[in-house]
Amino acid sequence: MTSKVTFVVGGAASGKSAYAEALAERANMPKVYLATAQAFDDEMRRKVAQHVTQRGPGWTTMEAPLETATALAGLGSDQLCLLDCATMWLSNQMMAERDLADAQKSLIDSILACPARLIIVSNEVGGGIVPDNALARSFREAQGRLNIALAAASDVVVQVTVGLPTVLKGQLP
Repeated sequence: MTSKVTFVVGGAASGKSAYAEALAERANMPKVYLATAQAFDDEMRRKVAQHVTQRGPGWTTMEAPLETATALAGLGSDQLCLLDCATMWLSNQMMAERDLADAQKSLIDSILACPARLIIVSNEVGGGIVPDNALARSFREAQGRLNIALAAASDVVVQVTVGLPTVLKGQLP
């Protein structure tokens, strides 16, 4: 059986995106990379360009930093979508001063309704020290709630640490 939603979570620079891309490459179907990052400076523009080159020509890239739910609704059942990443999506929602509970509900509903196979990448941010400012603490709490909701909505949950995957829920195909 093929999993409809796979959630890949890990710390920053843990290898989670590379693992998610490799997992996607195993699927013999059209691939869509749903990007949530926004490139506001040269360093981020270089990083985005490097990732596009690294993925290669077999991918279609869609940018949806805020309206990710709408982008998911437009996918077909013959596609695999890699949403990278939920953490940037959340940052975008917070910076746009959106209602996080409503935005999260909309995202989860769109994931559950999406006809495409999905691989969703997110950062685990709760393993470090308690941040020293209210915005960072608010983000950490919101990210934790989002990750819990994403894990609950997923058939498979994989944690990546130092490039090594550990299946926490479900079974990989």
